[in-house]
Amino acid sequence: MNRHAPWVYAVSCLCAAAFSQKISAQQTSPGSQQVPSAISAQQAVNGPSTPGALTWDQVKTKFEASNPQLKADSLNVDEMRAEEITAFLRPNPQFTFSEDGAQIAPHNGVWQPLSGIQEQSNIGYLIERRNKRHLRLETAQDATHVAESQHQDLDRTLTFGLRSAFVQTLQAKAVLKLAQEDLAYYDHIIDISRDRLRAGDIAQVDFDRIELQRVQYESELQNALVNLRTAKIQLMQYLDQRTPIEQFDVQGPFDFTQDLQDLEHVRQLALDNRPDLRAALQQIEQSKAAHKLAEANGSTDPTLSGWWTHNGSYNNVNAEDALGLSVNIPLRIFDRNQGEKKRTAIDVDRSTQLTEQARAQVFADVDSAYTTVQSNVDLLKPYKSKYLDESTRVRDTITYSYEHGGASLADFLNAQSDYRSVQLAYLQLIGTYLSAASQLNLAVGREVIP
Repeated sequence: MNRHAPWVYAVSCLCAAAFSQKISAQQTSPGSQQVPSAISAQQAVNGPSTPGALTWDQVKTKFEASNPQLKADSLNVDEMRAEEITAFLRPNPQFTFSEDGAQIAPHNGVWQPLSGIQEQSNIGYLIERRNKRHLRLETAQDATHVAESQHQDLDRTLTFGLRSAFVQTLQAKAVLKLAQEDLAYYDHIIDISRDRLRAGDIAQVDFDRIELQRVQYESELQNALVNLRTAKIQLMQYLDQRTPIEQFDVQGPFDFTQDLQDLEHVRQLALDNRPDLRAALQQIEQSKAAHKLAEANGSTDPTLSGWWTHNGSYNNVNAEDALGLSVNIPLRIFDRNQGEKKRTAIDVDRSTQLTEQARAQVFADVDSAYTTVQSNVDLLKPYKSKYLDESTRVRDTITYSYEHGGASLADFLNAQSDYRSVQLAYLQLIGTYLSAASQLNLAVGREVIP
């Protein structure tokens, strides 16, 4: 081992600070070589909106206006409202007109088929007792309320998928930006290494190894392009958009916040806002209304009828025109709607148990999502405060040392690999955090983390 190598390495490390400052100055000077970093890729996503790029609010507005599944479910709510009209309708009166007594064959040589015809007009009306009509309306209205809450729950679920696709697109943009900067920076390293090869500072095999490493950067760039295109396709599917992918873009904050609301407060927000829990509570009221209607349907509804008869055959020979009245009362001896009464009573208990299960699910969803968000924040803090700068500093130090003969090629390649891993991991953690924040918003039923 060369006994002067440690001294060379030490001097190289002392010079690395000046090299890093030089690189930072190059970043701010026009036309200089851009040093890649997750922060710069993140800033590119967070920067000023590009022309035509959609923000989250614009994406959500387009989604609510154009998503076919959401629109179809909205029509289901309209159908339920129409059923309220049907439920509150009164029974139609019944009208009957009849003729009787037409002679169909001669008798004793006499045939007068129309002379003895008896004409009768009858009208009847069913009288509903026990407030059945209003109970039907109440049941239909409760069903509409459940359908509205279920529609809001579908909107909540689809919005989570939309937000996830939006976040994936932002993450893919940031990763693509980092991959482009990594490749450009590595090309700069290759140019420097080529100059060293010509000067005889490095061997041909070392230069070949450096140049072969470029394949990995190219592969990462192509993967980033494919991932961005895939993320855009998924997002456009939610929007039912037919715009060419090259003309579709989104813009939004790609960062994390350390401020989290208290867990108990978040739980209460979920209990107040979760549409699936609200639908379960409304289902109890609908079941109770259905049970009251089943009880009412077990009662007897009389039918009142009246009729007018012309040319009737009565004991009163002078009663050419006569009126008649009747009351039809079903004798509910066997069928008193017993089965429906029992079924609806059981359904009330069933709806109550399902509500308790829905409430427990709310707490489980909130606690799980909250823990995931907190865990991601705890991971991101040291990345932003320490690891990103450390990876940059180590990479710059080893690069400078390698260029001046103070570090081996293996050290240089390892430093480049570690740097890319840390920077990429930070961007992936940001994406994971934003996805976890979307999961928490889903669990609460409203936006608690923008």
